[in-house]
Amino acid sequence: MFRLNTLFAAALLGLSIATSAQADTEIRFGVDPSYPPFEVKQPDGSLTGFDIDLGNAICAQLKVRCVWVEQPFDGIIPGLKARKFDAILSAMAPTEVRRKQVDFSDQLYNGPSAIIAKEHSNLLPTVESLKGKTVGVVQGTIQEAFANSVWGPHDVTILSYQTQDQVYIDLINGRLDAALQPAVQGDLGFLQKPQGKGFAFAGEPIIDKRLNDNGVAIGVRKGDDALREKINEAFASIRASGEYDKLASQYFTFDIYGK
Repeated sequence: MFRLNTLFAAALLGLSIATSAQADTEIRFGVDPSYPPFEVKQPDGSLTGFDIDLGNAICAQLKVRCVWVEQPFDGIIPGLKARKFDAILSAMAPTEVRRKQVDFSDQLYNGPSAIIAKEHSNLLPTVESLKGKTVGVVQGTIQEAFANSVWGPHDVTILSYQTQDQVYIDLINGRLDAALQPAVQGDLGFLQKPQGKGFAFAGEPIIDKRLNDNGVAIGVRKGDDALREKINEAFASIRASGEYDKLASQYFTFDIYGK
């Protein structure tokens, strides 16, 4: 019995050492690669986008390897809790509801949300204008929560999708009257692409603290202060060195940090 207990303890110690060594050599980021220009899956299977570049820069600063784990957005917090990955880097806003489940890094960037509809639709992002209409959102996003709480009770049908690409497909085929998403994502990921022809932003970007006040940050498991602090330190260095602005300039013509 003593020998078995000793062997079991040794095995646990070995597992602990291996896990610690892995944590010192890599960061596994959970990502939903369907949000251009933030995260995109290329035809060859590689991942690109501002979030990907930013994550790789953080890993380089920490001298660790970046590992990207794909996960649909609506399951990304459960995936983090299940230890499928170490952190979430996928355009996630640290809302009050999410902060109850996840700890967050410092703000990475900010930006308003807006609706997209057919050109000359005369739609506006208001209850009065959208009454009787159908609006598409991505599951698990702050846009979904906003649309369901602000528009949904007033005869506006809200349809939720697993990915942003699915939203745009139904917008194009006429199942949706409008789509609500981050304005930057809608502009670069849809309106500036061939499939966005004939569509435009409808009305002005939505100024509401439920959509704008939180910015975007990296999510880590509750209590993982060591990783959160490492990420914050690396991000601060990237900002101070000018590398952040250099990366951002490849995607945006304005200050995406917004603070």
